[in-house]
Amino acid sequence: MNRSSMRGIFLSIAVLFSIVLIVFPSSAHGEEIIVNSIALEETSVLELTNDSNENVNTVRIWLGSDFSFKSFKTEKGWVGEKNTQGMIIFTSSEPIKPGESVKFGVKTDKPNSGINWQALDSKNTEMSIGKSIPKGLPSMTENSNDTGESISTESIFRIIPEKPNVGSTIRVTGEKFGPSQELYFYIDAKKIGTFVTDQNGHFMTTMKIPDDQKADRVDLIVKDKDGKEKKISLRIEDEKSRMVQVENIPLTVKGIPDVIHRGDFLEIFGTGNPNSGIKIEIIGPDGQSVRTRTAQSNNKGDWALEPLLVPLDRPFGKYTGIISDGRDSKTASWILESDKTIIIIPTNLKFEPGETMKFNGTALPNKPIEIILEDPFGKEISSDIIQVGDSGIVEFEFPTTQNTIEGTYTLIATQEKKKEFIYAGLGMLPVTPVNIEFDKLNYKATDTAIITLSGKASEVISLLIVDPGDKPKGETISITLQPDGRGVHSLDLKGYSSGVYTAVVSKGSAQSSEVFTVGLTIGSGQIVINTTKLNYEPGDPILVLGETGPNVLLTLTMLDPEGKEIKVKETFSDKTGKITESAFRIPSDAEPGTWIINAKSGSNFDNTELDVVTSALEGMVVTATKGERYLGNENTLIIKVFGAKQNAEIEIISDENKVIVVLDGKVTKEGKIEQRWIIPKQTEPGLYTIKVTNPTDSAETTFEIQ
Repeated sequence: MNRSSMRGIFLSIAVLFSIVLIVFPSSAHGEEIIVNSIALEETSVLELTNDSNENVNTVRIWLGSDFSFKSFKTEKGWVGEKNTQGMIIFTSSEPIKPGESVKFGVKTDKPNSGINWQALDSKNTEMSIGKSIPKGLPSMTENSNDTGESISTESIFRIIPEKPNVGSTIRVTGEKFGPSQELYFYIDAKKIGTFVTDQNGHFMTTMKIPDDQKADRVDLIVKDKDGKEKKISLRIEDEKSRMVQVENIPLTVKGIPDVIHRGDFLEIFGTGNPNSGIKIEIIGPDGQSVRTRTAQSNNKGDWALEPLLVPLDRPFGKYTGIISDGRDSKTASWILESDKTIIIIPTNLKFEPGETMKFNGTALPNKPIEIILEDPFGKEISSDIIQVGDSGIVEFEFPTTQNTIEGTYTLIATQEKKKEFIYAGLGMLPVTPVNIEFDKLNYKATDTAIITLSGKASEVISLLIVDPGDKPKGETISITLQPDGRGVHSLDLKGYSSGVYTAVVSKGSAQSSEVFTVGLTIGSGQIVINTTKLNYEPGDPILVLGETGPNVLLTLTMLDPEGKEIKVKETFSDKTGKITESAFRIPSDAEPGTWIINAKSGSNFDNTELDVVTSALEGMVVTATKGERYLGNENTLIIKVFGAKQNAEIEIISDENKVIVVLDGKVTKEGKIEQRWIIPKQTEPGLYTIKVTNPTDSAETTFEIQ
């Protein structure tokens, strides 16, 4: 595909659809790699513009698990290769130089699929990573201008801080611009960067004032492609005033909480003498040196140690850190104690692509624990429910390939009401992401929601509430985390209408979100649920679908064949009454048989059954569960046989070894037999045996009649 044909497709598609870019940069280059994209049905064209100071040599793109690429085309000089994981890797002997751009055309198996992308330099080092999400042309809202223009008389923007310095980073935010428009930011006549407004005409972006910018009054300008502009005039302060302060930077240390636990992930940082070596020596409870770490401060005095992981065998007690920058020294103390019930760590903080990421530790014995692994985008890529044994030992593995996305992976371990976040890096050391949790799912409009936040120690994070209409609810709230990286915020819900809300917490490009609801009802309307298939294997995910009244609060419970609760999840129906929940998964060590998912809201409930079979059953397996009322009979038994190769004879035998009844079992092509037994009213209480036999195999189980 040549440049002219690519340009023709790009322009024709733009008439119908636009794609709003969501970028999650992973390095300092991140703000300088720009990807714009447009789509028509299954065809998309991505344009990558290099506004950084380095060459882009490789571009990788990939889709979600439900989509796949059918074909692709590139500009001359570029070569594309689709690997076994479905990722397309574009390379060229002529890289994208600063100021240049390149287009790629792709066709997917479904329309409007989000496309992930990653830009790398000549050393295969990540420069930026992001994702483009297709959306139809947005309708005008009260937050955007209604003129159809990129910039109107109502468009406004501002910068934070209002008095920037030469070389500093500023935040630029604007309202009432055209929706999904590409705009440019200038200082006087010099272009600084490019960004895209959201579907409501709002934007928030970060720009850097060049180091060679003169300290003087300047015009800061937001301009569209047609030359229309909005500007504000202000004075940029001299860098010298900052440098004077840098020379007197005091020695400080952050990231060490008062209490630490085994398995904790620590990011220790601070300030000190600029351009000097920082040394921290840790003294244990016995007065002996435990470890020594060093770091280098930059010209502003900032320093940070490589992330530390507290070993599982570290002795409890009081520890002291002695920190020195060659000019000053100070001490910090903390207590290592044990009040966690879940203690899991990665075997390495940094894994290389192609390695298996391994996690191990301990949890409460003889209780199930749910493990979820999320990728750097916060997407669940693996999960399991593990039955912890007498030893309390927990082990979890995730194999990676050379093309697995690099970044920080989060392992979320939940047992009973306790939840822990564990971090590991792939291709890089991990960094602490921002996380958010609510004390419950549903609130009254008179309640106060308690929000628990976590991230890097002492950092300032932003909290934004999005209402059911996808509009901001109030202003963005700034929250400073405690020295242990945690924080608590009380959200007054007075004035909140009934519906589903989203809380978004962010720090720079890192972002996390959580859904909460206000005013949802309980027990409104009949409940009907089902799963997308009837047979599952251990480890399979489960999608629960259903219907009930609109905005109804429900509790979903998964039960094993013995009636034991495996997982309970609180959820809700949407404003149309639809139920969609994907939080369930068959445990990897699940027993074959009939499992049940129960949905309950007030006095209303519904059950759906699913059969769990193993991929390699060793002979037949038989299960027995109590059945529903049948032909006027209250007591019925549902007998199921898995792994049968032929029809079988089913005997019901009393505890006195007397055959009560013989049933015929007809096998299906899937190797399954299902038979109902109506229990006679005169049957004596006691323990009974079900024995299944055919010419090649046999199996049996027991059940009790009360």
